[in-house]
Amino acid sequence: MDRRAFLRLTGFFTVSSAAAGLAACSDDNGTPAEPAGRYLFAEGVASGDPRPASLVFWTRASRATGTDDVAVRLEVASDAAFATVVARADLTAQSRYDFTVRHKVTGLVAGTRYWYRFVAGSDTSAIGRAKTAPAAASSPAQLRFAYFTCQDWTVNHWQAMSLMAAEDLDFVVHLGDYIYETIGQAFQSGAAEPAHTALSFPDGTALGSGKYATTVADYRSLYRRYRGDARLQTVHASFPAIVIWDDHEFTDDAWKDHQTYTNANLEQLDRRRSANQAWAEYMPVDWGDVGFDLNTAGYENIRIYRSFDFGNLMSLVMTDERLYRDDHTVNEAQYASLTGADPVNGESSIGARYFVPRPLLAQFEAADTAALGRAPQILGPTQTQWWKDTMKASAATWKVWGNEVTLNRMWLDLTAAAPAPYNQVFVVNADVWDGYPTHKADLLAHLRDNAVKNVVAITGDLHAFQAGVVRDNNTPAGTAVLTDFVTAGISSGSMYSYFAAGGSTGPLAPLVATAATFDGVIRANNPDFAYVDHDAQGYASVTVTPAKFEVVFTKVARLATDGSAPALASAVAKRTRCTVTAGTVAIAIADNV
Repeated sequence: MDRRAFLRLTGFFTVSSAAAGLAACSDDNGTPAEPAGRYLFAEGVASGDPRPASLVFWTRASRATGTDDVAVRLEVASDAAFATVVARADLTAQSRYDFTVRHKVTGLVAGTRYWYRFVAGSDTSAIGRAKTAPAAASSPAQLRFAYFTCQDWTVNHWQAMSLMAAEDLDFVVHLGDYIYETIGQAFQSGAAEPAHTALSFPDGTALGSGKYATTVADYRSLYRRYRGDARLQTVHASFPAIVIWDDHEFTDDAWKDHQTYTNANLEQLDRRRSANQAWAEYMPVDWGDVGFDLNTAGYENIRIYRSFDFGNLMSLVMTDERLYRDDHTVNEAQYASLTGADPVNGESSIGARYFVPRPLLAQFEAADTAALGRAPQILGPTQTQWWKDTMKASAATWKVWGNEVTLNRMWLDLTAAAPAPYNQVFVVNADVWDGYPTHKADLLAHLRDNAVKNVVAITGDLHAFQAGVVRDNNTPAGTAVLTDFVTAGISSGSMYSYFAAGGSTGPLAPLVATAATFDGVIRANNPDFAYVDHDAQGYASVTVTPAKFEVVFTKVARLATDGSAPALASAVAKRTRCTVTAGTVAIAIADNV
């Protein structure tokens, strides 16, 4: 059974055309109306994967009492009052998929806004709106979208989503860490707004002071709670979303089906499949375009990388940087043994994944290359070739890379500033592209050698704002091939807060004394940064025209003194505009805009 047959026959993902959808359904079958209140749409509605002629629509419909499947009708209209319904589809919210449904409507008009809702019995969902992409041959004068990431339920607040929802956007992009798979961990010890009450798992596995999600029931419970937030529901109801995952949808610093909570890097196939399934159930993704099949064995039962075109103005290439990734270049267990730490439970993420000496990284990469027959990769061979082909073939003015982990170089040269053995050049974060230097260089060389211009990466994961130029050989003398705009997390603790906590004593203490000091050190060691703020939460919005690519970083205020989310009128701490002119990689910065 191929994946399209699987999706169709199981009812997991269904498709209809706008014209055929009307002909196939009846408004009145003579059945007495059910009392209102029997059915719930507690997780709101969502749309996604906008194409010129299609959109995907999502909801979760459950019974107020009972666990039977729910008959649901999707209605799509060209007006907010639903006077002109252009598509209807009869669906079933099945218990086997946690009562989630997703349906693709084709035959829509390019560059057009539609309204949609779901009906079960006498109960109706919230109304959502979504806009199709511009026609393939069109030349849009402007495109507007926002991108966001890292929305840990258990810390800070989500008022950034209210700000985002108030913007005039064509769509939004989520770059991963939609949920966090752990609760009660040290990095989640900060205060959270009162609206975000404590999480718990149906099952879960003990980890330190808390637990991590293990079963599909655990992961589903997280998506239900996260989707229960009214602000996230408003974002989804206001704009179609293009989504990808990062690590926390499965496990921290994930690679393939391995977790990294200990140096053993345990392989957890069932857990990976559970995470895949819950993500597939709760995201408005066009599964006829990519693929998800529960009947496929192994962890590669899902494929989520894909690309989108918005006329000839912009192409958006979304990559999966976890499912096909090789192990981190410096193996934690081997590093722990080298340093005398416990090879299973000893601390080795510092030195193996963070603050890795460059000579050590080169040594391990050479060994990994010999063992694999190629350099270790983030994308994997098949996706790498797809990325190269897609970027080279794009005729759009702007080639935008939906990229989970940082491309900007972050090195720290302590050769003259620290005593031995710290007097080395360190790679600050080897979980990102810096940790896979040969693979990174290969992709950048492809852009250079094929004269692929106007490439912009939009990036998440780091919990910081960054705007930088990325060069083919990672030195200031190299050829600049793209710009990387990293957005801070919606709520997750900032990069600076983590480094300050971990380095407050010892040789790194002077570097993390204040956020401004840390920012200054990073910029001094990496001159291609035009802007950094490593102590921030917020999101990024983008305005694209043929002449320029403009990113606005919206930094939000902290929790109010009473622990609540700041009022919307005072939620913005600062806005910074970063602009790239077509044909260049120079970044112009306007602060406090």
